[in-house]
Amino acid sequence: MKQKTPPRRQLALDLGPEGRRRFAGGGFLSAVRLDHPRSAKDFPFNIPAIRATRRLEIHPAITFFIGENGSGKSTLLEAIAVKARFGAEGGARRGATETLASDSGLEHALTLERSGSPREGWFLRAESFYKIATELEELDQEPFCAHGFAAYGGKSLHAQSHGEAFLALLTNRLQGGGLYLFDEPEAALSPQRQLAVLALLHRLVYHRSQLIIATHSPILLAYPHARILEFSEQGIKEITYTETEHFRVTRDFLHGHERMIELLLGGEEADLIARER
Repeated sequence: MKQKTPPRRQLALDLGPEGRRRFAGGGFLSAVRLDHPRSAKDFPFNIPAIRATRRLEIHPAITFFIGENGSGKSTLLEAIAVKARFGAEGGARRGATETLASDSGLEHALTLERSGSPREGWFLRAESFYKIATELEELDQEPFCAHGFAAYGGKSLHAQSHGEAFLALLTNRLQGGGLYLFDEPEAALSPQRQLAVLALLHRLVYHRSQLIIATHSPILLAYPHARILEFSEQGIKEITYTETEHFRVTRDFLHGHERMIELLLGGEEADLIARER
């Protein structure tokens, strides 16, 4: 009897930037074009980052939007979501006959350069996730639509904390092959849970998904198969992880937190004393 040749053991991959395995992701959107109106003095076209941008290339796996509050990252993310048939408040993709509109109206100036069709999708907004959970709760009460939250781990999202509900969504509802847009998903997540989300994002990318994420989290931004786009007064540009302010400020604070606290609180105390005099 001929003996079977044992399978060759796969060599461990070098985890350095040059040796790390590349993950293709979904690649459903290749770019976003902005066609500015002649009069661009009103919101959202008066936002510097949006005013200076005509076209953005989207990474086939994950694209991160970063920038200060008010820089336009969430506004653009919402417009992309509405253009891709998501409701402005979040949730799954809507029907082709439904009328959708965002608060900014920016979606009317967008063209999505597509290179494929996702099997599913989800738009998550931390600020409106409660409302989505309420809608699911109401649907579960209808005899014709009772779902028992089977697609969310079998437990009501309202019976969980915000962070637990988001993890239930990532773990159970999002199955891959989809286009997913997240607006500040770290809002209710502890650092440990953010690490868990990193692994779940990687799972989605492995299963041919594409994600666009607006975030302030230095943990999520560390994901390697991604493009980081920084929104600023000068426009939108791609930068590396170690160039982000999120990385630099966090690193400097952790390496010298006592000195940083002394500088921050010492200056505040001096201002308070001066005002009392």
